[in-house]
Amino acid sequence: MKTIKLADKRYGLDRRQIFFGLPLLAASAASPHEALAATTAPGNAAPIVTHHRTKTINGIKIFYREAGPANAPVVLLLHGFPTSSHMFRNLIPELADRYHVIAPDYPGYGQSDMPDRATFAYTFDRFGELVDGLLDQLGVARYAMYVMDYGAPVGWRLALKHPDRITALIVQNGNAYEEGLKEFWDPIKGLLV
Repeated sequence: MKTIKLADKRYGLDRRQIFFGLPLLAASAASPHEALAATTAPGNAAPIVTHHRTKTINGIKIFYREAGPANAPVVLLLHGFPTSSHMFRNLIPELADRYHVIAPDYPGYGQSDMPDRATFAYTFDRFGELVDGLLDQLGVARYAMYVMDYGAPVGWRLALKHPDRITALIVQNGNAYEEGLKEFWDPIKGLLV
Protein backbone atom coordinates (compact mmCIF):
# COMPACT_ATOMS: atom_id res chain seq x y z
CA MET A 1 0.00 0.00 0.00
CA LYS A 2 1.31 3.43 -0.91
CA THR A 3 0.46 6.39 1.31
CA ILE A 4 0.44 10.01 0.30
CA LYS A 5 0.22 13.05 2.51
CA LEU A 6 -2.37 15.68 1.59
CA ALA A 7 -2.56 18.66 3.92
CA ASP A 8 -1.99 17.13 7.33
CA LYS A 9 -3.81 13.84 6.61
CA ARG A 10 -2.53 10.56 5.21
CA TYR A 11 -4.58 8.69 2.63
CA GLY A 12 -3.90 5.07 1.67
CA LEU A 13 -4.04 3.99 -1.96
CA ASP A 14 -4.47 0.29 -2.50
CA ARG A 15 -3.27 -0.96 -5.92
CA ARG A 16 -6.56 -2.79 -6.42
CA GLN A 17 -8.51 0.43 -5.96
CA ILE A 18 -6.34 2.16 -8.54
CA PHE A 19 -6.34 -0.82 -10.94
CA PHE A 20 -10.11 -1.30 -10.88
CA GLY A 21 -11.11 2.27 -10.17
CA LEU A 22 -9.48 4.02 -13.13
CA PRO A 23 -11.02 1.86 -15.91
CA LEU A 24 -14.41 1.98 -14.23
CA LEU A 25 -14.15 5.72 -13.85
CA ALA A 26 -13.61 5.86 -17.61
CA ALA A 27 -16.63 3.59 -18.09
CA SER A 28 -18.81 5.95 -16.09
CA ALA A 29 -17.75 8.86 -18.32
CA ALA A 30 -20.23 7.54 -20.89
CA SER A 31 -23.04 8.52 -18.52
CA PRO A 32 -21.56 10.76 -15.78
CA HIS A 33 -24.89 12.08 -14.52
CA GLU A 34 -26.16 8.57 -13.79
CA ALA A 35 -22.94 7.70 -11.95
CA LEU A 36 -23.17 10.81 -9.76
CA ALA A 37 -26.86 10.28 -9.08
CA ALA A 38 -26.20 6.70 -7.99
CA THR A 39 -23.57 7.62 -5.40
CA THR A 40 -24.84 7.66 -1.85
CA ALA A 41 -23.74 10.50 0.40
CA PRO A 42 -21.11 9.27 2.90
CA GLY A 43 -23.17 10.35 5.93
CA ASN A 44 -26.24 8.43 4.74
CA ALA A 45 -24.46 5.42 3.25
CA ALA A 46 -26.34 2.17 3.69
CA PRO A 47 -24.33 -1.04 3.92
CA ILE A 48 -23.58 -2.68 0.58
CA VAL A 49 -25.65 -5.84 0.13
CA THR A 50 -24.78 -8.46 -2.48
CA HIS A 51 -27.90 -10.36 -3.51
CA HIS A 52 -27.66 -14.00 -4.58
CA ARG A 53 -30.34 -14.67 -7.21
CA THR A 54 -31.30 -17.03 -9.98
CA LYS A 55 -33.17 -16.71 -13.27
CA THR A 56 -34.20 -19.50 -15.58
CA ILE A 57 -32.91 -18.89 -19.10
CA ASN A 58 -33.97 -21.40 -21.78
CA GLY A 59 -34.67 -23.99 -19.09
CA ILE A 60 -31.28 -23.51 -17.36
CA LYS A 61 -31.11 -22.02 -13.86
CA ILE A 62 -28.46 -19.28 -13.93
CA PHE A 63 -27.17 -18.04 -10.58
CA TYR A 64 -25.90 -14.48 -10.33
CA ARG A 65 -24.69 -11.99 -7.74
CA GLU A 66 -26.12 -8.49 -7.93
CA ALA A 67 -25.41 -5.34 -5.97
CA GLY A 68 -25.59 -1.58 -6.28
CA PRO A 69 -28.20 0.99 -7.23
CA ALA A 70 -30.62 -0.10 -9.95
CA ASN A 71 -30.26 3.25 -11.75
CA ALA A 72 -26.43 3.20 -11.78
CA PRO A 73 -24.27 2.25 -14.78
CA VAL A 74 -24.02 -1.54 -15.06
CA VAL A 75 -20.76 -3.45 -14.73
CA LEU A 76 -20.95 -7.09 -15.86
CA LEU A 77 -18.29 -9.33 -14.28
CA LEU A 78 -17.54 -12.49 -16.30
CA HIS A 79 -15.47 -15.10 -14.46
CA GLY A 80 -12.76 -17.42 -15.72
CA PHE A 81 -11.97 -21.13 -15.44
CA PRO A 82 -12.35 -22.98 -13.06
CA THR A 83 -13.97 -20.29 -10.92
CA SER A 84 -17.39 -18.73 -10.54
CA SER A 85 -18.87 -15.38 -9.56
CA HIS A 86 -17.54 -16.18 -6.08
CA MET A 87 -14.16 -14.90 -7.32
CA PHE A 88 -15.68 -11.39 -7.32
CA ARG A 89 -17.00 -11.54 -3.72
CA ASN A 90 -14.57 -8.82 -2.58
CA LEU A 91 -14.69 -6.71 -5.73
CA ILE A 92 -18.51 -6.42 -5.87
CA PRO A 93 -18.86 -4.37 -2.66
CA GLU A 94 -15.99 -2.12 -3.77
CA LEU A 95 -17.90 -1.22 -6.95
CA ALA A 96 -21.50 -1.38 -5.73
CA ASP A 97 -21.60 2.08 -4.18
CA ARG A 98 -21.23 3.58 -7.70
CA TYR A 99 -22.28 0.82 -10.11
CA HIS A 100 -25.00 -1.77 -10.57
CA VAL A 101 -22.87 -4.92 -10.53
CA ILE A 102 -23.98 -8.25 -12.06
CA ALA A 103 -21.80 -11.38 -11.88
CA PRO A 104 -23.32 -14.60 -13.29
CA ASP A 105 -22.13 -18.21 -12.97
CA TYR A 106 -22.01 -20.12 -16.27
CA PRO A 107 -23.75 -23.51 -16.44
CA GLY A 108 -21.62 -26.12 -14.69
CA TYR A 109 -19.91 -23.46 -12.56
CA GLY A 110 -20.71 -22.18 -9.09
CA GLN A 111 -24.38 -22.40 -8.23
CA SER A 112 -25.87 -22.50 -11.74
CA ASP A 113 -27.41 -25.69 -13.13
CA MET A 114 -25.10 -28.36 -14.50
CA PRO A 115 -26.96 -29.87 -17.47
CA ASP A 116 -25.96 -33.27 -18.82
CA ARG A 117 -23.18 -32.99 -21.41
CA ALA A 118 -25.16 -35.31 -23.69
CA THR A 119 -27.90 -32.68 -24.05
CA PHE A 120 -26.10 -29.39 -23.42
CA ALA A 121 -23.26 -27.82 -25.41
CA TYR A 122 -20.68 -26.42 -22.97
CA THR A 123 -19.35 -23.84 -25.43
CA PHE A 124 -18.52 -20.14 -25.28
CA ASP A 125 -21.34 -19.57 -27.78
CA ARG A 126 -23.87 -21.22 -25.46
CA PHE A 127 -22.57 -19.40 -22.38
CA GLY A 128 -22.80 -16.12 -24.31
CA GLU A 129 -26.40 -16.84 -25.30
CA LEU A 130 -27.36 -17.56 -21.70
CA VAL A 131 -25.63 -14.47 -20.29
CA ASP A 132 -27.32 -12.41 -23.03
CA GLY A 133 -30.67 -13.95 -22.03
CA LEU A 134 -30.01 -13.13 -18.38
CA LEU A 135 -29.24 -9.49 -19.23
CA ASP A 136 -32.42 -9.31 -21.32
CA GLN A 137 -34.50 -10.68 -18.43
CA LEU A 138 -32.90 -8.15 -16.09
CA GLY A 139 -33.64 -5.31 -18.54
CA VAL A 140 -29.97 -4.36 -18.94
CA ALA A 141 -29.48 -2.42 -22.18
CA ARG A 142 -25.96 -0.95 -21.68
CA TYR A 143 -23.04 -2.18 -19.64
CA ALA A 144 -19.30 -2.19 -19.09
CA MET A 145 -17.73 -5.65 -19.12
CA TYR A 146 -14.92 -6.93 -16.95
CA VAL A 147 -13.74 -10.15 -18.60
CA MET A 148 -11.20 -12.54 -17.15
CA ASP A 149 -9.79 -15.72 -18.71
CA TYR A 150 -12.79 -17.77 -19.97
CA GLY A 151 -14.96 -14.71 -19.46
CA ALA A 152 -13.24 -13.04 -22.42
CA PRO A 153 -14.57 -15.38 -25.17
CA VAL A 154 -18.02 -15.17 -23.56
CA GLY A 155 -17.80 -11.38 -23.44
CA TRP A 156 -16.53 -11.08 -27.02
CA ARG A 157 -19.66 -12.88 -28.21
CA LEU A 158 -21.84 -10.38 -26.34
CA ALA A 159 -19.84 -7.46 -27.78
CA LEU A 160 -20.11 -8.81 -31.33
CA LYS A 161 -23.84 -9.45 -30.99
CA HIS A 162 -24.64 -6.09 -29.35
CA PRO A 163 -21.76 -3.62 -29.89
CA ASP A 164 -24.11 -0.73 -29.10
CA ARG A 165 -24.66 -2.04 -25.57
CA ILE A 166 -20.99 -2.06 -24.53
CA THR A 167 -19.81 1.09 -22.73
CA ALA A 168 -16.35 -0.20 -21.76
CA LEU A 169 -14.16 -3.28 -21.72
CA ILE A 170 -11.88 -4.19 -18.84
CA VAL A 171 -9.77 -7.20 -19.83
CA GLN A 172 -7.62 -9.32 -17.55
CA ASN A 173 -5.75 -12.26 -19.06
CA GLY A 174 -8.37 -12.71 -21.78
CA ASN A 175 -7.76 -14.40 -25.12
CA ALA A 176 -8.92 -12.55 -28.19
CA TYR A 177 -7.62 -15.09 -30.69
CA GLU A 178 -8.16 -18.77 -31.44
CA GLU A 179 -4.46 -19.65 -30.99
CA GLY A 180 -4.74 -18.65 -27.33
CA LEU A 181 -7.11 -21.55 -26.74
CA LYS A 182 -5.05 -24.38 -28.24
CA GLU A 183 -2.45 -26.74 -26.72
CA PHE A 184 -2.63 -25.55 -23.11
CA TRP A 185 -6.38 -26.25 -22.98
CA ASP A 186 -6.34 -29.59 -24.85
CA PRO A 187 -6.43 -31.74 -21.66
CA ILE A 188 -9.35 -29.73 -20.33
CA LYS A 189 -11.21 -29.83 -23.65
CA GLY A 190 -10.74 -33.61 -23.63
CA LEU A 191 -12.72 -33.79 -20.39
CA LEU A 192 -15.67 -32.00 -21.99
CA VAL A 193 -16.10 -34.42 -24.92
